[in-house]
This record gives sequence, structure tokens and C-alpha cells, in this order.
Amino acid sequence: MNPLVNPTAQAVDNVLIYIFGFSALLLLGITVATIYLVVKYRRSKYPEPTSDSHGNMWLEAIWTLLPTLIVLTMFWYGWTNYLGLRNVPEGAMEVKAVGRMWSWQFEYGNGRTTNKLYAPIGKPIKVNITAKDVLHSFYIPAFRIKSDAVPGMDTYVWFQAPEVGSYDIFCAEFCGTGHADMITTAEILSTEDFERWYTEGDVAATGPSRGKQLLEKHGCLGCHSFDGSSSIATTFDILKGTKRKIMSDGVEKEVEVDAEYLRRSIRAPGADLVEGFPPIMPAYGDEINEADLDEIITFLLNGEQKTSINGNKLIEENGCLGCHSTDGSSSIGPGFKGLGGRTSEVKREDQELELKVDAEYLRRAIRDPNHEIVEGYPAIMPSNDHLSDEEIDAIVEELLKK
Repeated sequence: MNPLVNPTAQAVDNVLIYIFGFSALLLLGITVATIYLVVKYRRSKYPEPTSDSHGNMWLEAIWTLLPTLIVLTMFWYGWTNYLGLRNVPEGAMEVKAVGRMWSWQFEYGNGRTTNKLYAPIGKPIKVNITAKDVLHSFYIPAFRIKSDAVPGMDTYVWFQAPEVGSYDIFCAEFCGTGHADMITTAEILSTEDFERWYTEGDVAATGPSRGKQLLEKHGCLGCHSFDGSSSIATTFDILKGTKRKIMSDGVEKEVEVDAEYLRRSIRAPGADLVEGFPPIMPAYGDEINEADLDEIITFLLNGEQKTSINGNKLIEENGCLGCHSTDGSSSIGPGFKGLGGRTSEVKREDQELELKVDAEYLRRAIRDPNHEIVEGYPAIMPSNDHLSDEEIDAIVEELLKK
């Protein structure tokens, strides 16, 4: 038994020890009494009965009431600890776990998805569980928690990990050919490491660039717009390469908006006054360091930059490797090795076709996997409606490289 001490494991372990302890005590008592009576009243010593007694009210009351009381205490103890497993502490962090053939996917409040469960040490975690295809069962042995994952139904478990480490997660319900490989881990991090992981994931997935964050922080958007609309200061809509009429040292000039011009305008806004706007912008000196200033200028010249999408990471996080191999070995689905340029024999609406595996074919296979079924493989791949077009393009790009 894992000696890990945490609320859910302790609840289950205490009930198990209680029931096992009474069972062992009763087994020992009954065994000793049986052996004693068999030896004492063996046939060779007492060939004929020596007692005319036909019953004893006290003995019958004891062996009826005592087991009844023991069983009732087992029920009470088990029930109270079961309620502890169902009553989630206030302030618990919620994570969604989705079971699919044959992998787990975890979704967090910041929109991030992973194929491992990440959680901070010492904080209650509520795992909301569902399934996309067939019955699965979410099971973390170290925390003694298990609950079925049912399509169309939401179930849950909770835990609170007291130690940093990696803990196995299994599917405990037979769910098909790849059931035994439906294994992942719960990665328990220190509070600082988790906050860093969670925040970086949030910014990378959905947050604005650092340059825009700095503009918001320093109050620049109170005067400057992003949409080209008229305001008390110039718009940030399009800056790179545009021309500005300015007044510099009493002389009217026309200058191109570039990095040097923006740097001068932020550090010393009164030096070059843009025609048609009042000289009200404050100078930003030490409150904006050089690194932050470079971030702002890069953002103003290039606009919001799309975060590069890691196709390999998406393949891993969406459970694709639960069915598809990367080394050319046989698996539940077609292998990824040498996929680009390969031809596949498929069945589409009762028609047998031979198609070249290209980007368009892969996009169809991801969006609507059962429209064209590859010969020799079951039609079990779920649709991926949660993926954006950009994410699918990133996955397709990586698949064609393999």
C-alpha cells in the first residue's frame, strides 16, 4: 500500500484498515475457537455426547448482536468517509478530464489543454470527468480516487497532493484495443512552479503580446486608439512606414515612423510635435527600461504577433499517439512515419478509393475522420471540433514532415 498521506487516500485507507482489522480479528478468533473445540471434543476422547443442553440465550444474543454492531460501524465509517470523497473543499481548482480512445486530455481555466494533469501541491483539485466515445474510468491509485467517464454525463473526483512528484493515471474500465496503453500521469508541482507554468500557458494561448500589455500598464491607451479612430493623440492602427508632419525645434518636417522616431517620441515627446495634436504626452524616463521600450516599439511597428503553434505538442496533447505510432510499428491507427506522400486505400460511402496523403487529405481526416476510413483500421477516431484551423494546419505540417 502506498503510504502517501493525503485526504482522499487517508479516507479510503482508514476504512480499509478498519474493515480488514475486524475481519482479521474475527478470522483469528473463529479459527482458534474451532481448533480448540476440535481438539478438546474429538471423537477418540468423547465418543458419546455428554451434554443435554439445546441452546444458550446469552451466546445466541452475543453472536447475533456483536456482528450486527460491527457491520453497522463498518457501514457508518465507510459512509462518512465516502461523503468526504464527494464533498469538494471550497476554493478547489477545477480541471476538466476528457477520456477518449485511448488517451486523457485535461483542460484548464485559462484554455490550455495537456495530456498530463498538472496541479499545485497542497491545493484541492476537482477533476470534472467526461468521455467522448465509450466508457472509461479515471483512476489515480496514489490518491485512491476513481470515477467512471461516461459520454454525455459529468462525474467528478477531488484530491489534494501533499508531495511534489509524478503519479500514475490509468483507465480502469476496459475500453477497447488500446485500453492497456491509456496511461498518463498527474504532475504535482510546487506552488511557484505551477503558477509559472499556468501563467505562461495562459499568455501563450490567449493573452496579448508583452508590448500591448506594457502599453496598457503605462496608460498609453487612454489617449491612443488601435482602430484608426480620432482621439486626443495619434492612432496606433498603422505606424510602420507611414509619414508624419512634425514640428521639431520650430522647424516643420516630414519624417518616417520608424524605431528611432518612436523611441524619441516616448523618451522625449516634446521634441517632435505631431501636427494637429496638443503637446500633452508626458515623458517616460526611468519608468520604462530599455528592454520594455524595445517590446513596445516592436509591437507598435509589427502589430499583434500570432504565437507560433507547436504541432508536435498538439499531437501529443490531443492523444493522437494513443493510436498512432511514430516509429513505423503497427498500432490501432495508421502510423505517422513516412505519412507525407503515402497513398492510402480508403472507403468513402461504400466506394473504395486510393488517395494520396497530402495536406488536404489530412485536414479532412482530422475534421471528419469517419468520412474516409483507411482499409484495415476501425472507424473509431473521434472528431476534433475543438481544434482551430490554425491548430489543424500546425498538426498537418508536422505530420507531413514525419
